Amino acid sequence: MTDRAIIDWPAWTDSPPGRYVLDWEQTQLDRVVSDVFGYHALQLGLPQLDALRENRMPCRGLVLDAASGASAPYTYPRNVGGANGRGPGNVGPQGLSAPAGRSAVWCDLLDLPFEAQSVDLIVMPHTLEFTSDPHRLLREAERVLMPEGQLIISGFNSLSLWGARQSVGKMTGRPFVPSAVDLIAFTRLKDWIKLLGFDLERGRFGCYRPPLDSDQWLSRYGFMEAAGDRWWPIFGATYMIKAIKRVRGMRLVGPLKVKKPVLAAGLAPAATPNTRHHHQ
Repeated sequence: MTDRAIIDWPAWTDSPPGRYVLDWEQTQLDRVVSDVFGYHALQLGLPQLDALRENRMPCRGLVLDAASGASAPYTYPRNVGGANGRGPGNVGPQGLSAPAGRSAVWCDLLDLPFEAQSVDLIVMPHTLEFTSDPHRLLREAERVLMPEGQLIISGFNSLSLWGARQSVGKMTGRPFVPSAVDLIAFTRLKDWIKLLGFDLERGRFGCYRPPLDSDQWLSRYGFMEAAGDRWWPIFGATYMIKAIKRVRGMRLVGPLKVKKPVLAAGLAPAATPNTRHHHQ
């Protein structure tokens, strides 16, 4: 990643295009997370966005990485939810405070300090765009999620006007949106999460206005929101997907009639199979 990407992200989120994107994402997240239930929920990265404010789980955590351009350094308590102490949680320069009623931890996002299958919801707002190994980060998310746990990811869409401007800008040393790595195509991300055993429940694109730097010009193209959502939905500047972790063979859907095995004298079966698995 570049120093420019690290420095520019907090400032960019306060710029007109940054506020435009975060306003859309905050609206979507408020709607999506409000009906996700469980005990532990985590937001990985981007403290400028309160991804869990409408979620009602009792343990909600903000997890930030010193190597992430979407983070800003600060100090927080060590343990969050199912943390097992594998990563530092109270080390880092000052700068931000966690949202009210939220716990937070400072650690390596590629080695999350949480037990396997201990989290019900993970939200990753643009987090994959700031890690050196996006696929490894997805594997970590899959590891800590409970079976049927939910994963929500937002990112910039490479197949959009914003993506085109970003590609040109990176070649000239003036990227339009901050990113440590190349933007991840929506189709590529879908392939990754399917390989990890997730089912894609829903996906949505947004932010159809051109990549402009001022509120005035962005406002002039407000009509493109409704038009884009109707006529070219896959070319929105940002996307958000919601996926569910499936563990194959765990669903019990009804009785299974089987013949009893022939047993040697004095032996008894450890368990009588009376269910069948549903294979998708």
